[in-house]
Amino acid sequence: MMKMEKSVLVLFFLAITCAITIAVEPSPLQDFCVADPTSPARVNGFPCLDPKQVKAQHFSFRGIHIPANTSNPQGSRVTPVNVVQIPGLNTLGISLARIDYAPWGVIPPHTHPRATEVLTVLEGSLLVGFVTSNPNNQLISKVLLKGDVFVFPVGLVHFQRNVGYGNAVSISALSSQNPGVITIANAVFGSNPRIEDSVLTKAFQVDKSIISRLQAPF
Repeated sequence: MMKMEKSVLVLFFLAITCAITIAVEPSPLQDFCVADPTSPARVNGFPCLDPKQVKAQHFSFRGIHIPANTSNPQGSRVTPVNVVQIPGLNTLGISLARIDYAPWGVIPPHTHPRATEVLTVLEGSLLVGFVTSNPNNQLISKVLLKGDVFVFPVGLVHFQRNVGYGNAVSISALSSQNPGVITIANAVFGSNPRIEDSVLTKAFQVDKSIISRLQAPF
């Protein structure tokens, strides 16, 4: 009986381990695979650069400490550090981003289709939140102060807003070399070609003139 219980426990932990393993990007099969964006090969990610051509610069990024220009309609700016900026991140399943916020600046509702995000406030105070999936659509939100950390689960719509009178800065770690960003307003009202008005008017239950006004800025 004891042996059977142990076997069940072993199978249970193996199942959990397998579930965790397939929930993230594939593990690398070599020391590194520096991205080669010039390669004509098409793979899920980037082909590997010849290891003989790899240099330290492929694993480094300079300037994450430099404040970004936030003079735009959102009052915010993201400085990404993913596989595009650091080719050595290819296949490693991680990246980061610095975000600067002007007073009352906002990162509008968006999703990362390929990554969970862990955000840390370096300066200022931020209102952050995410919305759970249908049918509940529960808003989980909190005001963060300097040193606070918050997690945005993969794929869920989330946002940040500076709620202070001074500039704010945060840094995010993401569980993908290329997490992707889908800004909700841009995707819905600024797609190319546009989503048909008849679809949007029925989806939002508003008049066509309102849809046209919402599409105009995009």
